[in-house]
Amino acid sequence: MNKDKQKKTIPPRIKEVERFMEDNVGVGTSFDVGFRNLTILKKTTHLYYLTGLCETAIIVELIKKLVEINDNERNIRKVPEIIENRLVHQQVTKAKSMDDVVDQLLSGLIVIFIDGEDEALIVDVRSYPGRSPKEPDTEKVVRGARDGYTENIIQNTALTRRRVRDERLRHEIIQVGERSKTDVCISYIKDIADDGLVDLIKKEIKAIEIDGISMADKTIEEYLVKQRFNPFPLVRYTERPDVASNHLFEGHVLIMVDTSPSMIITPTTYFHHVQHAEEYRQSPTVGTFIRWVRFIGIFASIFLLPFWLLLVQEPNLLPEPLQFIGPNELGNIPIVFQLIAADIGIEFLRMAAIHTPTPLSTAMGLIAAVLIGQIAIDVGLFSAEVILYVAIAAIGSFATPSYELSIANKMARVFLLIVTGIFGLKGFVIGATIYIIGLSCIRSLNTPYLWPFLPFNAKALMQIIFRISVPMTKDRPSIVHPKNNYRQPKFKS
Repeated sequence: MNKDKQKKTIPPRIKEVERFMEDNVGVGTSFDVGFRNLTILKKTTHLYYLTGLCETAIIVELIKKLVEINDNERNIRKVPEIIENRLVHQQVTKAKSMDDVVDQLLSGLIVIFIDGEDEALIVDVRSYPGRSPKEPDTEKVVRGARDGYTENIIQNTALTRRRVRDERLRHEIIQVGERSKTDVCISYIKDIADDGLVDLIKKEIKAIEIDGISMADKTIEEYLVKQRFNPFPLVRYTERPDVASNHLFEGHVLIMVDTSPSMIITPTTYFHHVQHAEEYRQSPTVGTFIRWVRFIGIFASIFLLPFWLLLVQEPNLLPEPLQFIGPNELGNIPIVFQLIAADIGIEFLRMAAIHTPTPLSTAMGLIAAVLIGQIAIDVGLFSAEVILYVAIAAIGSFATPSYELSIANKMARVFLLIVTGIFGLKGFVIGATIYIIGLSCIRSLNTPYLWPFLPFNAKALMQIIFRISVPMTKDRPSIVHPKNNYRQPKFKS
């Protein structure tokens, strides 16, 4: 984005405005750019709009009110004031440059030019096409709200406002992309969020120079956290307004990108990606149980296969009562290759399920699970225990709330399988150590990735291990450096 570009002022002569709009916006060429020429009290007035982003009924009503001026008014010297007063809409602003006018027009607003005036009137009547809010497929809960964010940024800010009715909630809009001019909204609560964090996010987003961000939130993420080759997610995505609002109360900053239903939550740590809204919709004891089961599943998705491979390769590590662990028949292919091949096969199945139409996905799953798996065992390609442990690890991956984290953990699992298969016990220990040290070295917007484990914070770690009841969680997470650390302020009577 060229920030040094000189903004062109609005020419007073309406003919110059018309030529500019024809040359730069495509009026008369692009069928979706609407134009209406009106004469109001002997003054030429032009009205521009996008047919796909404005409701016809509102445009007709505005034109009707403008035309009625000729019947009810006679003061030619006050035409601009009269026109502005007759625009029956709650949001009417003025623009002084053609660049601002074009940006507003292409965002779905109506632009009105008056001959002889160097200002344009902007009427916010945009009505973006989209779906109605519904529960996200990836964040379902047994009990709780069934609404979710959509691809409409206006609707998304309203869903957040409904839960955060605080006058200090801020929604700041920044346009990104020289050609796409995509709206990016930064949301935070003014007296809670750290000013340094807010300023850093604004600076990074404003510094983005690109034609367009058709991939929306993912493009913003890559510019914001500079992830490069790190597979682990450095921001958290959510499509649930209740989850996003809860993070706002904690002091996090939300980033909404128009055309995307996923909100970016910053800053986040590894443990933000292993929590789910379902834990907070149940009692603390049940929520803790659900959390522990999920932790076990995530742990198994990373270490179960490499550890079992280690025990198969070095059975002397097993105590006498556990000597039964290990395949009864080794098969025709080394175990390490069986594990890697089966793990990649599960990934094939996952990708196929995504691209398969819903009515066929069930049949595909039955074929893959029953037919292919059983035949592979019968012909000696895989042992039965390999299929068992790969399936358990896959279930652990699916139990991970963050899809991005589950894929990164799968890559870590394959790495551990390879080093364990080559170097045995030393490879497993060194690989697991590299995994932990690698996570501890990651920082997301100056936030340690393994906090509160590294650096250690006992009180915060207890809230990760146990689902503490809300009345007992009176302090906000210190990692976001909130201005107001106390979550339940005592108001003076």
